[in-house]
Amino acid sequence: MITGSSIATLVVFIFSIIFVIYPISIPVPLPYFGRKRIPLDLTTAPILAIAILWAAQCLGPSVIRDGIVGTDGVKPYNILILFFSLAYMAITLDITGILQAAAFWVSNKGGSHGYKLFFYFYVMLTALSIFLGNDPVILSGTAFLVYYTKVTELNPVSWLMSEFAAANTASMVLFVGNPTNVVICEGFSVNNAAFTAYTILPFLGCSIACLIALGFQFRNPKYIPRRLTVTEELDVRSVLLDPIGAWVGSFLLGTCLVVIIVVSFFHVDVWKISLPFAVAKFIYDLAWDHYRYVNDIPMLGHRAKRKNSDDTVSSVPEPEIQMEDQDSERRSIDKLGPKNDDDDEERGAPVARRVAFNESVTALPTTDPPNTRTNTRSNTYDTTMTLSHTLVDEPISTSLSPKSIHASVLSWYISKHAALSAHFPTFFTALPRLPFALVPFAFSQFILIEGLTHQGWIEIFANWLVRASQRQTHPVIWLVGVLGVILCNISGTNIGATILLTKVVRAADLGSENDRAAAIALAVASNIGAVSFTYSASLAGLLWKQILEQKSIFVSQRTFAYWNTLPLLVMTTVGLAIVSAEMAVLY
Repeated sequence: MITGSSIATLVVFIFSIIFVIYPISIPVPLPYFGRKRIPLDLTTAPILAIAILWAAQCLGPSVIRDGIVGTDGVKPYNILILFFSLAYMAITLDITGILQAAAFWVSNKGGSHGYKLFFYFYVMLTALSIFLGNDPVILSGTAFLVYYTKVTELNPVSWLMSEFAAANTASMVLFVGNPTNVVICEGFSVNNAAFTAYTILPFLGCSIACLIALGFQFRNPKYIPRRLTVTEELDVRSVLLDPIGAWVGSFLLGTCLVVIIVVSFFHVDVWKISLPFAVAKFIYDLAWDHYRYVNDIPMLGHRAKRKNSDDTVSSVPEPEIQMEDQDSERRSIDKLGPKNDDDDEERGAPVARRVAFNESVTALPTTDPPNTRTNTRSNTYDTTMTLSHTLVDEPISTSLSPKSIHASVLSWYISKHAALSAHFPTFFTALPRLPFALVPFAFSQFILIEGLTHQGWIEIFANWLVRASQRQTHPVIWLVGVLGVILCNISGTNIGATILLTKVVRAADLGSENDRAAAIALAVASNIGAVSFTYSASLAGLLWKQILEQKSIFVSQRTFAYWNTLPLLVMTTVGLAIVSAEMAVLY
């Protein structure tokens, strides 16, 4: 029964989603701090919505507890521990330079053939995303392609859009490829190995269809030149910063994925497997960095500690060839392209100049004395904004005024952070790249949807689904699949859409066969739904946009939607058709 509380809950939920899609900031006067702007965005809007609903008594402590602990077999803490464990292993593997080395190797294999190079990059990004997930590949691949297209004078739009589509499509293969997959496996009790068996064919169909659609819409030579004039091959070894770490990281991540799939047959919570592997990787990172530090072995493209004449210890960068700084200009991807589109084929494609991509994965601060300037270097691949702190050259006052105490604490913190970063660069590079914003957002979404359940909205939505599908398998597949793609754009990322539809389908009681069909359709929709019309359709989209803006490339929402429309329509049709065919054969 619809009441005032249920209507208020739905309205507040919708407003929280609007602020996730279109974040704003509100100026608020604060005592002692002056006028500050409080953001309403991905991390704050859902939490504020929960606070408002709790204050209005639309939800109580039991609902909040259910949102954290989980109901109906869905355990939010299980999902987040698993995701962060795998994310740490994938990010620290990326830090070794193995993804950049793979990109260089593929570039050399593609040579001067434009379409061949485009195809090789698509396959490489797809393969990496299957095993590492979409977020690590987006982190590393986007930064690489920005610089690669700059130095080769290629139009970046085709390469960046294809990278985004490939990474998000491939994440549907393994249940660990995307948090939405874990929600589906837990919510519908789908075995982890069975999940891959169900999604492998839709993935192949979607991936091939997406490649064809991308090739068609980027057929103009200004997007994918017929030929490139390549002067020299790129040095693969120059970006493989830690070969031993790459081997160890690959072994641990691969072993973890295999063990998770095996133990899934015994109904063991996956976090109990992934967390020990992540802890083992963490211990290895600290031990390996410490060993290199005390033995003066270069780490991540930097020399380790070196004794100066005054016996101070500092971290000295390796000599390198600096790349031309092209980030000073603001560029809009809408206006990028060859200077003379009409004579591309006559002139040949742009010349690919050899560039030494041997910058470190992170900007390591030095461990100079506190009264000197601590320098950081910009990094080609690391998309995390590294802050360079400038300390005052004058001695800090010894008076006990609040300002002097604050300066002393700040000075101590900066020097300590610099020393630890130089000693343990792997951990301190990976730490800011972990998606911490996912924690409050995911828990908030679970709590808000529990609130909708408590107010009866999930039952109402479930009844609508039953009436529309008549509990028939194929209508269920297409309704859940199409709704999943749409809701990715309007329900606070694909995570919110997946949680909501999982609850609705479970409440509809469609039968075991239809539940399984809906689960696989939702798996397809939640992954390809990221290749959509809004950046907020996925966390990967928000991350991709942020990386490009850091590199001074600005993609409008309209341009993003325009280039994604054809691939999304084709993948939705092909993917859901294959799911229908699978269910027809199986049931």
